Amino acid sequence: MTALHEEKSMAAAQEAPHILVMEDDSSVAKGLEMVLTEEGYDVYLADTGGLALEAFKQKRYDLLVADLRLPDMDGMEVIKQIKAEKPDTQVVVITGYGTAATAVEAMKLGARDFLPKPFTEEQIKSAIGEALSGRKEEEKLAEVPDVRLAEGRLIQKREVIQVLNRTAEDKAFWQDLMENGPLALEGYRLSSEAKAAIASGDLRWINENVGELTQKQLMYIYKRLEREAW
Repeated sequence: MTALHEEKSMAAAQEAPHILVMEDDSSVAKGLEMVLTEEGYDVYLADTGGLALEAFKQKRYDLLVADLRLPDMDGMEVIKQIKAEKPDTQVVVITGYGTAATAVEAMKLGARDFLPKPFTEEQIKSAIGEALSGRKEEEKLAEVPDVRLAEGRLIQKREVIQVLNRTAEDKAFWQDLMENGPLALEGYRLSSEAKAAIASGDLRWINENVGELTQKQLMYIYKRLEREAW
């Protein structure tokens, strides 16, 4: 290999996103390592929450793929600590025991996506690609004038209203959202916080970020809160 090729290879390795896979099932972990390495990512494996937290102290990771059931601690606690210390880290949750409530909790902690097991190679590659793209977009927004930020908030406001209007008109969508939470909102241009707020009926967040709702739009929120009360 020529010196030029070596320099290009080193540059490519430096630019490759760093991903930590926190998964105690060795077959799943090795499978993810193979798939993601083939995609050009720099992948590190941790089979416990403690090892994952230690890894983040030693190195910068762009994204955490997080299983929730670990032998030493709750995966949610790991996510919480990592997001508190390194808030720009993207998180994709994978679990075989997922529920709508679990998805909402993960989104509230800052997870970008939530994949119930089993999932396909395409699903995990798509989730990670979108999460990393979202990180780059957030970095760009931090450098642009306030007008761009205002545009982003306006788009999200429109998306939230569109979702709530749809709940009043589409019974199947209403049921899907009620049962599956954020998982029913794929395809909408919503942040993880917005998805969690809609799925959990967080009226305070919606009022602060979207504004007052019509009675039609509030129907789903009230039913969601009613179910949570039970």
